Amino acid sequence: MPVWDDLVGQERVHAQLAAAARDADALVTAAAEGEPLPPGSKMTHAWLFTGPPGSGRATAARAFAAALQCVSPDRALGGEPGCGFCDGCHTTLAGTHADVEVVRTDLLSIGVKETRDLVRRAQLSPAVGRWQVIVLEDADRLTEGAGNVLLKAVEEPAPRTVWLLCAPSLEDVLPTIRSRCRHLTLTTPSVAAVAEVLVRRDGVEPAGCPCGWTTWAAASRPPRNSSTPPRRTPSRSPRRSTRRRPRS
Repeated sequence: MPVWDDLVGQERVHAQLAAAARDADALVTAAAEGEPLPPGSKMTHAWLFTGPPGSGRATAARAFAAALQCVSPDRALGGEPGCGFCDGCHTTLAGTHADVEVVRTDLLSIGVKETRDLVRRAQLSPAVGRWQVIVLEDADRLTEGAGNVLLKAVEEPAPRTVWLLCAPSLEDVLPTIRSRCRHLTLTTPSVAAVAEVLVRRDGVEPAGCPCGWTTWAAASRPPRNSSTPPRRTPSRSPRRSTRRRPRS
């Protein structure tokens, strides 16, 4: 299946990344054949993915990395990079591609030493793939010193290196870094979109709902416009006093 199938409910982001992957493939092909580079490319060397937990920002970054390394022969016939079956896509998604480095951490911060190692790797030419890709899933955990080290690499990128940074929000990244990245905002996918992926990809059948995932997804959230009027609590009439007024 295509590398984009796990990117749930992010049609706009998918369209932008797919267009950039096509232009990136055209750039590498033109350079290899000695042809002039195509103008107006949508590809750039640094990307910033932001979104709340569960939005799939790391999933989008890994899918884009796989599409950049796609070597499917269908590309020459107009096919979209990111087939999901070729060696480039498969090894990238499996985490074994020689030219894709995915960095994630359970620590509170990413220090200067680790960042310098990434910058040195980013200066290398691709060994077997089409691009050298660095996926930094926790860019919000960079210390100030590490951010300054990364800034120089983003300002002066190697010709075939791509940085893919992930963070919860723009404010979690240094302004000097985010200003040099193309920003993509992801949103929390809808219940129906998640349910559709579970049924299509994993073969999950919603429990107690033989009629399919659409009915289950619709039933799991309250209707926006209900024809049933709201239930009203009957009002009580005030009691009348039985006491008589004194005569004047």
